[in-house]
Amino acid sequence: MKGYIQVYTGDGKGKTTAALGLALRAAGAGLRVYIAQFIKTGEYSEISALKRFSDVITVEQFGTGKFVFGPPAPEEIQSARAGLERADAILRAGDHDLVILDEANVAVSCGLFTLEDLINLVRLKPDGTELVITGRQAAPELLQLADLVSEVKAVKHYYTKGVEARTGIEK
Repeated sequence: MKGYIQVYTGDGKGKTTAALGLALRAAGAGLRVYIAQFIKTGEYSEISALKRFSDVITVEQFGTGKFVFGPPAPEEIQSARAGLERADAILRAGDHDLVILDEANVAVSCGLFTLEDLINLVRLKPDGTELVITGRQAAPELLQLADLVSEVKAVKHYYTKGVEARTGIEK
């Protein structure tokens, strides 16, 4: 099976959810999945659910759990770079059918690693591996390399009316 490069970007909600839906579909077909979550850390509901598929889905988090405002702190950069190195090793090994780099676009836009770092990683992708990259503000150069680009557009969200993130729905 040929693997393609997919990018889910845009200002709307649902980019990670779409990638995790693909991971679930892949797991159901017996494919091996690796998910690197940049910026994020913690026990979200989806992480708890994915543990049920730990025989075929591996999730690793490379974030400090804080929003990055202004120049990133050294520990934020170190954590993201560790994730980049791990994803590099995963792609080089070629043992996974689907690799998801969740919030990698945001990591680039926050300065946790460079666009060149991400593009070099994309170019490592083995032919039989599907690679998914999520996050707002995907760079035009990345979009050019991608085989599939989905832009999630914010049209309306109850968050703007003060509704907090709900367990099982948004977190």
